Amino acid sequence: MMVPMANTQSDIIIYDTTLRDGNQAIGLGLSLQDKLEISEKLDALGLHYIEGGWPNPTNEIDTKFYREVKKLNLSAKIAAFGSTKRPHTAVDKDPFLADIIQADAPVATIYGKSWDLHVHDVIRCTEEENLTMIYESVSHLKRYKDEVIFDAEHFFDGYLNNPDYAIKSLQAAQEAGAHCLVLCDTNGGTLPGDFTRIVQAVQQEVSAPLGVHVHNDTGCAEANSIIGAELGATHIQGTINGLGERCGNANLCTIIPALQIKKGYDLISDEQMRSLRETSIYVGEIANAGYNFRAPFVGEAAFSHKAGAHVDGVRKNRKAFEHMSPELVGNKRHFVISDQAGSGTIIEKLTGIRPDIDKKDPLVKRLLNTIKEMEQQGYHFEAADGTFQLLVHKELGDFQDPFIVKGFRVIEDVRCDGHPLSEATIKIVENIKGCEKTVHTAAEGNGPVDALNHALRKAITEIYPELTHMHLEDYKVRVLAGSAGTAAKVRVLIESTDGNDRWGTIGVSGNIIEASWIALVDSIKYKLLKDRNIIRS
Repeated sequence: MMVPMANTQSDIIIYDTTLRDGNQAIGLGLSLQDKLEISEKLDALGLHYIEGGWPNPTNEIDTKFYREVKKLNLSAKIAAFGSTKRPHTAVDKDPFLADIIQADAPVATIYGKSWDLHVHDVIRCTEEENLTMIYESVSHLKRYKDEVIFDAEHFFDGYLNNPDYAIKSLQAAQEAGAHCLVLCDTNGGTLPGDFTRIVQAVQQEVSAPLGVHVHNDTGCAEANSIIGAELGATHIQGTINGLGERCGNANLCTIIPALQIKKGYDLISDEQMRSLRETSIYVGEIANAGYNFRAPFVGEAAFSHKAGAHVDGVRKNRKAFEHMSPELVGNKRHFVISDQAGSGTIIEKLTGIRPDIDKKDPLVKRLLNTIKEMEQQGYHFEAADGTFQLLVHKELGDFQDPFIVKGFRVIEDVRCDGHPLSEATIKIVENIKGCEKTVHTAAEGNGPVDALNHALRKAITEIYPELTHMHLEDYKVRVLAGSAGTAAKVRVLIESTDGNDRWGTIGVSGNIIEASWIALVDSIKYKLLKDRNIIRS
């Protein structure tokens, strides 16, 4: 019997499978260039292993990836993924193993069946033949690779159904010389109690280093991964932002800071840790997978405070309502302006702009009055910090409009082919170093808001080329006082990003196009002022 060993603070490796398992998420389809760019970002973060994909003749992107990634000279070890050999196939004739070998990556990661249900009903061979497949596949790959990692697929389900056979699958890989045995909760259905019990039982039966690979179907992926590390697993698999099939994989953006900041493990440098939020946003942008506003550690809401009592407590002692310093992971503290906020929230927001601001400063009272008036009109600032920042700088007197809107017009037309066409015409006055210039332009778009966006950008992008890096990411409309029917006021919230920052702006009007225009103009003004270091938070 083997004695379980506790980890030291520096012997855990992080194995990223964003490019392979993460790419199996619904709606994702990473290109070769996407994978290479994400690889560089993962390497800069300090992750130890990067699994690029499953090379095979039907997957040209993954096959090319292993040729191209070598040119990047990354520090991370690159792993090629695949399966054990097929039943009734000689190990040196098996195409799965041949593809892994031809990928020319230093690490091979193969999965094999550890659940007898899969042996009988999926690959349909005998239990003994499956164990032979595991042993021969690992042994064969060891002749060509620096490391061979064995992923025991569906291990936790297999152990619950037939513990003896599940253990035999691990022992077959161990006897063949696998460098690490990874216990996979492939269905993501294992709860922490069973997870703990099974890992501890495995530690009594095998001596090879253990790893864990957990899916999130019960919302326990990160908790189970952390438990695995605490129990002695030295290899933790996961993906950036928890991308993955069904409910996703264990989120490395949660696991890494939890283990390093909370538990003291030495995984990446402090500087790399401060780039965690940036990495999370970057991967989400490249993958076009959206952004989890409420993600632990790296989400914008992770260190946001809305209720007046919370804000007051944080102002007096940050630890009162925060479990750690947001700066450690590259995040920052947010104080949300809402009808629950008091003067303390306003003061905290203003501190970054005017550090010596006092609660009795007339500016605080003016802003509170303005915000209350706007809220009565239907404005909410919880998700519209861009609009709030512009409002503050107007009150401070350091706001200079980069352009002034003189008017706009939108024409909706249905052509003879039945397809609608939107055309927007705008007139603005540009303010360039004190010199005014009138610009009158028009553009078409997919709907009136898109047409207005194109027309405005057409008018000012030549002067402000940085706008080419900005795009609208979300557009929401909320009807206020629906009893007024089609005459009701609407609130439009626009979320924008330039790849580095995200901000929200808001517009309210009885006319949906005007409300959209107000939010759109604010989003562009915020970007211009932010890039000129006028706006700070």
